[in-house]
Amino acid sequence: MKARYQYRFYPTDQQQQSLAQLFGCVRVVWNDALALCKQSEKKPKSAELQKIVITQAKQTIERAWLGEVSNIPLQQSVADLETAFKNFFDSCKGKRKGRKVGYPKFKKRTSSQSARLTRGGFSFKGNGVYLAKIGIVNPIWSRELPSKPSSVTVIKDCANRYFLSFVVELGPIQIEAKSPSIGIDLGIKTLAVMSNGEKAKSPSYKKLDRKVRQLQRQLARQPKDSQRRNVTRIKIAKLHNRIADTRKDFLHKLSTKIVNENQVIILEDLNVSGMLKNRKLSRAISQQGWREFRTLCEAKSEKFGREFQVISRWEPTSQVCADCGFKWGKIDLSIRSVLCLSCGTEQDRDKNASRNIEQVGMGNRHDSKRTQRDCQTTSVAEPCEASRITVRDGR
Repeated sequence: MKARYQYRFYPTDQQQQSLAQLFGCVRVVWNDALALCKQSEKKPKSAELQKIVITQAKQTIERAWLGEVSNIPLQQSVADLETAFKNFFDSCKGKRKGRKVGYPKFKKRTSSQSARLTRGGFSFKGNGVYLAKIGIVNPIWSRELPSKPSSVTVIKDCANRYFLSFVVELGPIQIEAKSPSIGIDLGIKTLAVMSNGEKAKSPSYKKLDRKVRQLQRQLARQPKDSQRRNVTRIKIAKLHNRIADTRKDFLHKLSTKIVNENQVIILEDLNVSGMLKNRKLSRAISQQGWREFRTLCEAKSEKFGREFQVISRWEPTSQVCADCGFKWGKIDLSIRSVLCLSCGTEQDRDKNASRNIEQVGMGNRHDSKRTQRDCQTTSVAEPCEASRITVRDGR
């Protein structure tokens, strides 16, 4: 399997100018090729696009400066556009899984910039990395590369930080698991509640989010293309990066711990896009990173030889007792603890759901047909069953 190893580096002033020129040339080649595709009745092939927007463009006065940078990232920019079109067409035809992929867009100068170089465009010089027509940059080697990289992507984010992202080939790593399986229920206040009783509470982003909203109101009052607006935009980008880095660090550590200790990892397929339509919970849900956590668990399960499962979103995991299988029906989100009327066990809502997720994934679910209630389930607890509600949330 392929993986990315990313390292930060600090270029000199001269290298910053060279990188800015490289990013600009890559962006212009992408935009010229995309404009040509929009104007043509039939989309040109990648080789034809490279001939027009790179080879022939260098011979003109308007695009003569394309020859001042390496030709490899320019060719890769056209190849990336070809991949973007392929993903768009496959998504329209239903060949690509997941959400619909949109039509390729023009690149902006204020967005994140990147340039990809293959093996002919970079090499290792001691502790540094030589980039074609840029020079030797010295990344901070926080960890060793497991194998020889096939390509490197130079990235400059919106907060003016520079990174080198290497693509390497990884083999499966065999580590003995401590537990055979685990079910995980995702939430807002507590990100993950495991079937073994452990809880993982996500860090708070309230203070940083409050600063972001304050600066965004300030940005809306400032005139466009002004220096103060650009300074405010960079401040907002840095705050967004702090939130994203904090969340990514927490999710990486949690997913690594879960995958290392368990052989089978079972999650519930959540309708996140539908949940985000709830205006009261959309901000809190989007800050948790449920989808990112699922992606990390799935990728690391493949890396460490674990089994990763996702059960159906229609399984009533929070409506059934995990001990006896008695179905008490739908309950309000404010109800956090339930007393089962069948076995008399007091069940924590999230832990009970995680245990049900594990049972469904492992095929050990109770027969719900025998233990189902006679009356119709309701959205909240019935007045006659008030005793089964033991703890309410303060919301």
